[in-house]
Amino acid sequence: MAPYRAPGWLPGGHAQTLYAALLMPRPRVAYRRERWDTPDGDFIDLDWAEDPSLVTRHSSPGAKAPLVALFHGLEGSSRSHYSAALMATLRGRGIRGVAVHFRGCSGEPNRLPRAYHSGDAREIDWILRRLRAQNADAPLFAVGVSLGGNALLKWLGESRESAIPIVNGAVAISAPLDLMAAGEALGQGFSLVYARNFLKTLKTKSLAKLEQFPGLYDAAAVRNSRTLRQFDDLVTAPLHGYRNTDDYWTRASSKPGLRNVRVATLVVNAKNDPFLPAPALPGPAEVSGAVTLEQPEEGGHVGFVSGAFPGRLDWLPQRVLAFFQQDRMR
Repeated sequence: MAPYRAPGWLPGGHAQTLYAALLMPRPRVAYRRERWDTPDGDFIDLDWAEDPSLVTRHSSPGAKAPLVALFHGLEGSSRSHYSAALMATLRGRGIRGVAVHFRGCSGEPNRLPRAYHSGDAREIDWILRRLRAQNADAPLFAVGVSLGGNALLKWLGESRESAIPIVNGAVAISAPLDLMAAGEALGQGFSLVYARNFLKTLKTKSLAKLEQFPGLYDAAAVRNSRTLRQFDDLVTAPLHGYRNTDDYWTRASSKPGLRNVRVATLVVNAKNDPFLPAPALPGPAEVSGAVTLEQPEEGGHVGFVSGAFPGRLDWLPQRVLAFFQQDRMR
C-alpha cells in the first residue's frame, strides 16, 4: 500500500488533526451494544458492527469471519471519527468489528472509583482473552488508537509470547509511546487547546464521581487543574496505583516494551503529530523484529485525511486491513 501523503489543501499537523476530528463527515454505523461485567465488579460496553448476512462469508467454508477489536483514545468512543471510519470499512468487507469502550466512556458512569488510563494492560488482557474465548475459530485482531494504542502496545510488550495465541496481529495508531514527551508537548503552546478539550470531560466525570465516592480527591484542585499533568497528578495517577504523574507517565509508556513484542504489530505515527514530538519516536533498533514502524512525515494526530477536498478518512482503515491481510487474515 502506498505511504500516506497529506493533501495539499490541508497543510500542517494541527490542521490535519483538527479537520479530521471536527469537520470531516463521518459514516453512520449501526451498532449492537453489549455490556460485560468486569472481574472487579464494574462494567464496560462494547459496540458491535456486524452484518449478520456477512458473518460467515470467509475464505474457508463454515469458518467465522475475522474479528477486529478497536480500543479508542482518551475520551473517545465508538462514535469517534476513526472508530466510525474503521467500523464502516470492516462491515463493508464482511469483517466483524467491535469498538470496546473503556470504563466510563460509553455514555454511562462506571461503578467503581477507577476509570481507565494509558497503561491499562491488565484491562486489555482480560478483554482480548474473553474475545478470543468467544471466537475460538476466528482470526482476532486488535487496533489501538492514541491512548488505546499505548495500552495495547503495553500489553503486547508485557505479554511477549503469551499474546501469540490470543491475537493474530495488532495495529497502534498515533499512540503516545513516550508519555512523558507527549505530556510535556500537550502542556505548552497551541497543543494546550487539545489538553483543555480533554479536561472539559475529564473534570466533569471526575467531579461527578465525587457524588458516588465523597473525599476521593480534592474537588477544588480538580476544578482548578489546567494541564493534563495537573489532572493526572490529582486523579489518574493515584486512582490507578501510581505515586504521581511522573511515575504514571514513566511506568505506563509503551516505548520501552516494544523490544519484547512477539505478535506482528504495525505502529503508525506521523512525524508532525502535535501530541508526540518526532524525536520521541522509536527507531528500528528500539523494537523487536515483530514490529513494523511506519512514520510518515504528515498526518497529524489520528488525522490521515486523503483525497481532494473535502477529503476522505479511508487511508487508515485501508492501511490497517492491508497489514492484517498479509497472510494473517485467513
